[in-house]
Amino acid sequence: MTEAQTVNPNQQKANLLGMSLDKLKVFFSELGEKPFRAVQVLKWIHQYGADDFEQMSNVSKALRAKLSEVAEIRPPEVLQQLDSADGTRKWLIRVDGGSAVETVYIPDGDRGTLCVSSQVGCSLDCSFCSTGKQGFNRDLSAAEIIGQVWIACKSFGQLEANGPRKVTNVVMMGMGEPLLNFDNVVDSMNLMMEDNAYGISKRRVTLSTSGVVPALDRLAEVTDVSLAISLHAPNDALRNELVPINKKYPIAMLLDSAKRYIDKMPDQRRKMTIEYTLIKEVNDRPEHAHQLAELLKDVPVKINLIPFNPFDLSDYERVSNNALHRFQKILVDKGFIVTVRTTRGDDIDAACGQLAGSVNDRTRRSERYRAQRDDRDLEQPVRLIGS
Repeated sequence: MTEAQTVNPNQQKANLLGMSLDKLKVFFSELGEKPFRAVQVLKWIHQYGADDFEQMSNVSKALRAKLSEVAEIRPPEVLQQLDSADGTRKWLIRVDGGSAVETVYIPDGDRGTLCVSSQVGCSLDCSFCSTGKQGFNRDLSAAEIIGQVWIACKSFGQLEANGPRKVTNVVMMGMGEPLLNFDNVVDSMNLMMEDNAYGISKRRVTLSTSGVVPALDRLAEVTDVSLAISLHAPNDALRNELVPINKKYPIAMLLDSAKRYIDKMPDQRRKMTIEYTLIKEVNDRPEHAHQLAELLKDVPVKINLIPFNPFDLSDYERVSNNALHRFQKILVDKGFIVTVRTTRGDDIDAACGQLAGSVNDRTRRSERYRAQRDDRDLEQPVRLIGS
């Protein structure tokens, strides 16, 4: 090891778990090693689940010793794993700083979708989302994001020889707004699609955004993952209430950016997904469906309707089945492909919109919401037993 590579005992070790192949090649080059070492190590981490350099049998003993001095493979810590009666699995994962995020696996026939978090809490404050009520602490590192995939695959034995391929799809729809953690999210998604790592098709990796337009405009320059837009309202007035970032980037601006992204994809048949959470007597009326159809008539989309899932700190109610099917029929009759997201994992609070984790909130938003709830509870009339 050269003098420049001498280990400083106070220097933090590099966590290789979150490094893309290109970054690993740079890392090994700086160690004076050949680029093929990056491919070897990447496979050991993401295809065989190695978290100890001594497991890497085709890496020389000298290099393993060198790596143990300057690097580590450190996934986040699993605090709790919950399994739903319907096969959904949720992990509560502690990240650096003491906060915890949630990751959810949803099985559906031969497909298994992993819903991955990108931030500790969320800096946005969508009114129907439990994560937003928890406030915000920080962005997750690339190691903490891809670590959720690593943990899930390892829990199902997917990283063992001839292990079952349980995680077939990944959606960046967990806690946080992915485009506000741009670089770490892009590095993680590229690892998901990397042939020497998880090898998931770009059609099976989806980024969901509430509408950070400048970052969305950059996205096509660095990746071609599938795109989902969290719309939830057919007009700006209503979306301003439900998704406050709409005040900065209104619907027309967001859809124009999303169309530019789709237009840049090499596959011209690609469609974006429009996510629309239906909330009872808020955005579920026939006029809303007709407005949505008019809004999207020239946009290459498929629409995913999501029944609102109640949670603490929210006064919204779940849409009725009649209103849901009426809304869907209007859109189908207009020629749209419309699916309804089945509520899964609600017995373990793993349904869409229910992810909360444990956030050391820097914004004090969660404190304010709890105070508002307590004030409402105090205003309720007291009924004496027997009166």
